[in-house]
Order: sequence, then C-alpha cells, then structure tokens
Amino acid sequence: MKRALCTTVAALAVVYCGLCAAADTPPQAAVDPAILANLDRIRQTAIKSDWAWELLEDLADHIGPRLSGSPQNAAAINRVAAAMRALGAQVTLQPVKVPHWVRGEEQAELTDYPARPDGVTQRLRLTTLGGSSATARAGLERRVIVVHDFNELRARAQEVLGNIVLFQVRFDQTLADNGRAGAAYGQAGDYRFHGPSQAASLGAVAALVRSVGGAEYRLPHTGETLWEPKQAPIPAAALAAEDADLVARLAAQGPLTMRLLLTPETLPDVDSFNVIADWPGAESADQFVVVSGHLDSWDLGTGATDDGVGVAAAAGVIQVLHDLNLRARRTVRFIGWANEENGTRGREAYFNSLSGKIDAQCAVIESDSGGGHVLGLSAAVTKESLIRLKPVIDALAPLGATVLDPRQGQVGTDIGLLQTAGVPGLAPLVDTRHYFDYHHTAADTLDKVDPGNLRDQVATLAVLAYYLADTPACLPRVPKPDRR
Repeated sequence: MKRALCTTVAALAVVYCGLCAAADTPPQAAVDPAILANLDRIRQTAIKSDWAWELLEDLADHIGPRLSGSPQNAAAINRVAAAMRALGAQVTLQPVKVPHWVRGEEQAELTDYPARPDGVTQRLRLTTLGGSSATARAGLERRVIVVHDFNELRARAQEVLGNIVLFQVRFDQTLADNGRAGAAYGQAGDYRFHGPSQAASLGAVAALVRSVGGAEYRLPHTGETLWEPKQAPIPAAALAAEDADLVARLAAQGPLTMRLLLTPETLPDVDSFNVIADWPGAESADQFVVVSGHLDSWDLGTGATDDGVGVAAAAGVIQVLHDLNLRARRTVRFIGWANEENGTRGREAYFNSLSGKIDAQCAVIESDSGGGHVLGLSAAVTKESLIRLKPVIDALAPLGATVLDPRQGQVGTDIGLLQTAGVPGLAPLVDTRHYFDYHHTAADTLDKVDPGNLRDQVATLAVLAYYLADTPACLPRVPKPDRR
C-alpha cells in the first residue's frame, strides 16, 4: 500500500511537533560543510533534469499497466535495469516468484428492483478485485444485501447467506482535504481488504465494495482483497461510487437483484525480479541506504502515479549522483520492488536475502504516494534522529519541502519488514488530497503527473539519500513501540 497536504497551520504544527519531540536530545554536532555544499548541488542538479520524467514516460506510455506476471511488468524490469546499467550502477536482478492473476470479463446488471419498468435493466460500472474468484461462465443472479459496517454484516447474517453483499462505506474526502488521505484510505480500504472474506465466512456468494477513492467520476477503483488461510475466495469487485449509491438507494426501497459476471483467473506463479542498482560508497560500500519505489501497477491505467512516479524518482537519485560524479561514504542502493500491489513478494525476497546482514541496512526510503507537491519528509526514526535530519530540511527549503513529520510504524509497504527489524524508515511527504481520485483506476495516466513535482521529488529523495549515506554514522536503530 501502497500520504498529504496540510493547511499552513497544520503544517507548522507538524514541524513544531517534530522539533519538540527532539527537544530533550542533545544538540547535533556541526555537519561537515562539504556535505552541506553537496546537498545544495544535488538539489540544484535534480530540479534541472528531465531524466526521471523520461523514464516515467517510458513506463507509462511505452509499456503501460504492469501487473505482476504480465509481459508489461517484465518489460519494465528490463527497461529500468538497462537505464541503471547505462549510468554505471552495479545492477542485480533478484529473483522473485510472483502471482499471476488475470482480470477477465466483468459485468454487473440490476435485473429487478422496486418500481422497475417492465423490460428495463440497469448496467453498473465495476472492476474485479485482485484475488477474486470467478463466477460461473453464465454469471450468477442473486439479491443484494447492502451493509454499512461489519457489525451490520454480522447482524444480518441470515440475509447474507446465499446472496451478494455490498459494503457501502464512503471514502472520507474531508480527511483527505485536511492532510489525512492515508487515514481515509485505511478506513474505507479495510472493507476492500477484509469485507469479501468476512462476507464469504457468512455464506455470501459474492461481495462488492464501494470504490475506495475521493473523486466520483463513475470510475471503479480496483485493489487487492485478502482471504483467510484455506478460505475459498468468492467473486469480489468494486462498484463505482455512483453505482454503489444507486444500489443503496434502491435497496432502501425494497429487495433488488443483480446479475454478476466475473471471470478472473489465478494462473501459476511466474518468475520476476526486484531491480537492485548500487552506487557504491567510497569508504563503507558494504553499508546501504535504500531508496525505492515499486515497479508493478494495477492493470486498469498505466500506473503513472502508483507507482511510476515513485520508482522513477528513486531511480533519478542514481542519475543525479552519476551526473555530479558524487559518491557518499556508504552505498546508495536503488530498489525497484516487485509485486507490491497484489502480494508483496518482492519485499519478502529482499528481506529474506539479508539473513545475518540486516545491520548493513542503514536506512530505507520508499516513495509510493503519487506525484503531488513535495511538502517534506515522513520519518519513522528516533527522537535523536529528528534533530540529525535538520540539514536535510534546510537543504530542501527552496523547494518548500520544510515539514518534518515524525511517524511511528510503517511509512511504506515495501520497506515495512525492514522497519519492523529496526531500520529507520523515511518517505517523501507529498500532497495527497487528490491522489485517491485516480488511485487504482483507468485514469492513473501520465497526464496526472506534473513534471515539476517529479523533479522536486527526485531532489528530495536525492538530498535525503546522499545525506544519510555520507554522514559519519548511520541513524540509530528504531526500537519497537512500547505496547503497554
């Protein structure tokens, strides 16, 4: 999974909280002026370069959607690896077995409902959820039971049995508009992730969710749904928000029936790769600062914002260091992750490869929040480390990226396992007010990305990665939160 513009007051509050959190730590020692000068050079070089934009354009326009297991995904791996080799980076293709799920047909039609004129039916806009099973080839036709939360689902268990469930849960755009798009996504997304499984456990024959997203242009939003171990999946799909509202209105008037046809296939796992490209350190090449994004995307759009922006910006870090002929003390490692969207197999392969070597990972950075304006950094680090990050914020001030957002827990899906092991985790903090308008839809295309925002994100990631790789000591490990 897979983050947000604040108002001026809220942004200042975040900065204030970050500095207050570190107020009881010793002041930072003076930073080598040569490092500070390099941070300025990196920022200035990044904002003048279109290299990352050209890579993003290649991924989005020439290759297109990049679902794991697809020929497009394989092409993206090869293109990014070739781009990294052309810069002189040391490239490794790390093998990963990934799921191969194919969407198939998807149709829904209301065949009976209160006050329906004779001979009239209504077609609905929907998209199958990743991990869904198929209906019979002829489809299925059942009553639709509309519920608004899991408690109502359980309370209506007898009605659910043998029928289709619709989870009618709205994405809270007000939260998104106030800098909390991630929270809005988490709240509504819970019903996409877990709703079909819970409906299946009560005997539903299919499950639908109201699309998880902000703008309502009758765009269905796809995404993964999860099943319990050994649980047989049922057909599952997301209705466009307007169509979910229509079904809910009609259901309030009396029983309604839907014909549903979904024909996805889960094929055998296929071979894929994480793309790893190292820009070796000048002194401690066996220590790494990871900067990353994920190469796969859903299959409806062209994956420009999720996560073409992130992977292109992270790759752009290596290009900036190459153009400046600049090497930090430690190795800056780019990773283009495999299979973030429907399995996270890439992060598992990388984490498992580090057995006994986790201490060599000094910090991990992931960009997976779209192409909005960069506001600063989210940092899941110790209080001491917040003070140590001040030179980064100072270097990013000309971009307006001045917010230091202290976080606990995961700041990126693909770096989550590394964070759990104590590795400091960071991410660019971007304006996500409208990220979920197009997220996982057919409208996730190149025109949604502002080239200037992408350049600023390259600059942010490059300044941060170089600083973490060149300071005398790695950031301290992050202890697990005290749950008492």
